[in-house]
Amino acid sequence: MAKLTFLGAARTVTGSKYLLEHDGRRVLFDCGLFQGLKELRLRNWDAFPVSPASLDAVVLTHAHLDHVGHLPRLIAQGFRGRVFCTPGTKDLCQVVLPDAGRIQEEDARQANKHGYSRHQPALPLFSESDALRALTHLQPLGYDRPIEVAPGVSVEFHPAGHLLGSAFVMARLTGGPNILFGGDLGRYNRPILPDPSGAIAADVVLVESTYGDRDHQPDDSGAQLADVIQQTAGRHGKLVIPAFAIGRVEELLYWVRRLEAEHRIPVLPVYVDSPMATEALRYYSARVAELDEELRPTSGPVYAFATTRFQTVSSPQQSKELTASRRPAIVISSSGMATGGRVLHHLAAALPDQRNTVLFVGYQAAGTRGRQLIDGMKEVRIHGHSIAVNASIAKIDSMSAHADRGEILRWLGTLPSAPRRLCLVHGEPQPMDQLKALIKDRLSWAPHTPEHGETIDL
Repeated sequence: MAKLTFLGAARTVTGSKYLLEHDGRRVLFDCGLFQGLKELRLRNWDAFPVSPASLDAVVLTHAHLDHVGHLPRLIAQGFRGRVFCTPGTKDLCQVVLPDAGRIQEEDARQANKHGYSRHQPALPLFSESDALRALTHLQPLGYDRPIEVAPGVSVEFHPAGHLLGSAFVMARLTGGPNILFGGDLGRYNRPILPDPSGAIAADVVLVESTYGDRDHQPDDSGAQLADVIQQTAGRHGKLVIPAFAIGRVEELLYWVRRLEAEHRIPVLPVYVDSPMATEALRYYSARVAELDEELRPTSGPVYAFATTRFQTVSSPQQSKELTASRRPAIVISSSGMATGGRVLHHLAAALPDQRNTVLFVGYQAAGTRGRQLIDGMKEVRIHGHSIAVNASIAKIDSMSAHADRGEILRWLGTLPSAPRRLCLVHGEPQPMDQLKALIKDRLSWAPHTPEHGETIDL
């Protein structure tokens, strides 16, 4: 009998991991980090519930850390199999995983240096060398090409429109049900990536519910972003944008470039202070055939992301100089939830000054600095110090790469027939429960909302 265990993204938005067991074989779908609340982050340190060496394969839907970030630790603990993903996901994992290892090592060094960790010594969850070892396990597979990843278990990737290389995965079991792992579902009619592919008939479907309780702000052709830039420039301030280094940075550059071309904002220096984001831009440019047609100009794909005064920041010294500068500029840096990385230095310098603005353009999980700031905290802790919040805090939801409730329903409506079981994952309880009620009302289906660690028979 086949069974599925929810090891993450169950009643929360992070830590995506789903363990499929069938005829004595084990395949893990996604291998993500928990982020946000401390009680969730502590799960990253727990022993894996089965021996990692007993897993036949891992299958990844896309390269965001909450879907791939636990992979180095899994391999360090004994997993020896292949990790199947799309070529685009492999490219971005080569950026994301080593960077995450470096950040964790640096955070541990800072904690030990300044003594603000309760653990002595503070240790990284995994190292850069662990991440580099994990990359050797990646096995790229194109879209729409079924492959057997373990005896009796075949998978096939289909474009999800969420991130370069993102996919939802159809898993077919010999003598068993078909399972559709939705991954993170992208949006319709957005720049950069094509719309999500239509869903495929399946017995069991897993779908995200991150924004299951709301519809995104309608596309305003960049009006809100233009307003934030104009107001900040009018105060001669700096605009700091914590952004997910892959996916969100590309859309931000697209909009800033477009607003400049339409003369709707002043032309300011635009800095991307994230080696990971800079490298990701290179991969997006190299895979131009996977982007929207409007981003395929004859002059070359980089054109779509290059603003008038665009600069990348490579060295730590350049980053320090930019942090210290008080000149008006747009600084895009990671991480997107302000949980680590170079953006913390920019925030520590910018937040006390009322001329500046900090703009969030993505989901902010509970327990993150990003959530604290948008919730109105007047003081935040950064690198062990209390930082006063005098800068303007703004948020734009229209740039989210996650489908809202209407788009989730639209995608579910492409299923040729109702699944025997629909599981809502990757969402906090309130939006998940509201989406559950909406699906019951609109589609007359009875979704299940699994708890962490729950196992269901398929």
